[in-house]
Amino acid sequence: MSLRDNLLKEVAPSLSVKPSSKISIVGTGEVGMSSAICILQKSLADELVLVDKRADKVRGESMDLLHGSLFLKSKITSDTDCKATQDSKICIICAGVRMKDGRPDKNLLQDNIAVFKEVIPQVAKHSPNAILLIVTQPVDLLTYVAWKLSGFPRTRVIGTGTNLDTARFRYLLGAKLKVNPVNVHTYIIGEQGSGSVPVWSSTNVAGINLNDLVRDISKEHVNEIHKRVIDSGHEVIRLKGSISWAIGLSVANIVDAILKNLKCIQLVSTNAKFSGVPRTLPVFTAGNILDRCTHGTPTKPNNYKGEHNIKADVFLSLPCVLGATGVCGIIKQQLEEDEARKLRSGVENLLKAQQEIVL
Repeated sequence: MSLRDNLLKEVAPSLSVKPSSKISIVGTGEVGMSSAICILQKSLADELVLVDKRADKVRGESMDLLHGSLFLKSKITSDTDCKATQDSKICIICAGVRMKDGRPDKNLLQDNIAVFKEVIPQVAKHSPNAILLIVTQPVDLLTYVAWKLSGFPRTRVIGTGTNLDTARFRYLLGAKLKVNPVNVHTYIIGEQGSGSVPVWSSTNVAGINLNDLVRDISKEHVNEIHKRVIDSGHEVIRLKGSISWAIGLSVANIVDAILKNLKCIQLVSTNAKFSGVPRTLPVFTAGNILDRCTHGTPTKPNNYKGEHNIKADVFLSLPCVLGATGVCGIIKQQLEEDEARKLRSGVENLLKAQQEIVL
């Protein structure tokens, strides 16, 4: 008899039960593993799968986590083959070449497209009903690539986008005002990176609009804080070599919203193509990719606000309602003219880059 047979008497046969919240992470670098530990600490997955083509790396990371099984509530497995991701609810893609000094170089996109051509079709094949969460940089363009390669509906392909940038913005603004960032409500939208757009016009603390309080100096404030948001990632990389914990927490927060069907709003990269054109919209031409509604009344002189309508398959960050099906809705934000202009500029930048992508 085996040791187990001596230990206990089996009174019912063991059943093989499919996990109900299986999460797979492809790429076990620092970002992938920080995402893994944040997900495990929140007990979001009943099974967490780590996949990496580097056999020793993925085995070592898996062993390290398994040695802490006493403190966790998830089954942990690992493999070098994407087949291990089969029947995942969410597949998190962290695989790819890392940015040097936190700044993308001209070869980064092409190198990571090559990685995605290998990974995404395999993940889509084994988990055809999964939600893809793209973390690899440049995130907007690679989320577009993942959408094209997977053939998934646009609602089930999401990028981390400006979710972390928004968290940094709220933290820095909260620190300046000496209030907890949970009470600071503001967003950074559009193209992730230096072309992102801080929506200062609707920034508020406890419902008090800061733009109304300091209108004469608001641009100076927002530009200063936005620059710190953009530079902070580079500063962390300079100091410790890489960004890991903050993006891991951001990933876990997005996963939490999806798995629990929370319907909360997150700043994620989504296909922002307008799904229907209201009758009051102007006619779109080839040179007018993004425009705004002409209806409505300005609330302040020279401060017209209106909805932005994107007429191309471009992935960028907007306030999205996240639930079990992925992106359940996109908030119809109103922007000031300067904010809308910057958003249009980001769309044009992304479309220009997309045109050069060959899949």
